[in-house]
Amino acid sequence: MDTEQTFVMIKPDGIQRRLTGEIISRFEKKGLKISAMKMLVISREMAEQHYSEHKGKAFYESLIDFIISGPVIAFILEGPGAISIVRKLVGATDPANAEPGSIRGDHVIFTTYNIIHASDSANSSKSEISLFFKKEEIHNYYLEIEKYLFSS
Repeated sequence: MDTEQTFVMIKPDGIQRRLTGEIISRFEKKGLKISAMKMLVISREMAEQHYSEHKGKAFYESLIDFIISGPVIAFILEGPGAISIVRKLVGATDPANAEPGSIRGDHVIFTTYNIIHASDSANSSKSEISLFFKKEEIHNYYLEIEKYLFSS
């Protein structure tokens, strides 16, 4: 399985609820590598670009208002099959469908306030990474365990 990069963002409600450490820990415990991370308050322009696929939908304005309401933590995770692994760990967008043990399954009641965003495909991952990170902010480093994981 090829190494992939995927974009993840802890939303303002995840930070306000003090779940940042637990969320990041779940990804690290799974074996994913963090190759970039930063805290920022998203501008309206950036939020509109990020959520452009939802423009015109009834919830669009409230989504934009919510995501710019406080700081977020944006990061890039890397590993074999990272996109699908992260999506599974995050859980379904609708908390009623999120499996127990997933981040949303354990911590979310309302779809509007679902504490985390994760890219859903290679295309969206690439687009979201380039929106939130400059190339020089992404770090390529070697973990000792990788020689065991990727040797064949």
